[in-house]
Amino acid sequence: MLRPHSGWHMDEAVLATRIRAGDGDAFETCVRTYCSRLLMVARRILRNEEDANDAVQDAFLSAFRGMSQFQGQSQLGTWLHRIVVNFCLMRRRIRERHPSVSIDALLPQFDASGHHQHPIGRFQASPPEHLSAIELRLKVRDCIDRLPAPYQEVLMLRDIEQFDTETVADTLGVSIAVVKTRLHRARQALRSLLESTMK
Repeated sequence: MLRPHSGWHMDEAVLATRIRAGDGDAFETCVRTYCSRLLMVARRILRNEEDANDAVQDAFLSAFRGMSQFQGQSQLGTWLHRIVVNFCLMRRRIRERHPSVSIDALLPQFDASGHHQHPIGRFQASPPEHLSAIELRLKVRDCIDRLPAPYQEVLMLRDIEQFDTETVADTLGVSIAVVKTRLHRARQALRSLLESTMK
């Protein structure tokens, strides 16, 4: 989540009031303060520079048009962060997507007695030595991209953007129970994909 530097939250209320009043300097100050961090968020979700720039621009315009909805109950940066995430999710849903795999094939299978049909090995937390940190991140992102969209979204918001479960539910328009179920299944599927990738 975005966390402006200490003491900034006292200025945010003034900044928001000035933006609502149509102050161009306040608008510019807000963009300068948050743009780079919001772009990092958009790049993580969209993995495309042009899409990330467009999403942040659209989010700023939407935020400034809807500044009357900002009541100051959260930090301005946190509010902007959620708007950017929503725009990124919309862009992900409408653009061409990579083929996804069936999540059911990646989940543990159980027999009639409730036991695992196949032995579950201990997950190797440390990657093979030949993988650099960058290569590992790329492999993880590639595996996430192979999951069906609802599972990608909940994994991105909960584990990468570090939204709490309630915020994820609110952002996606689903119940907390649905978020927890999808997240559990997404993590299991991601583990299976990573294990097969790193063999």
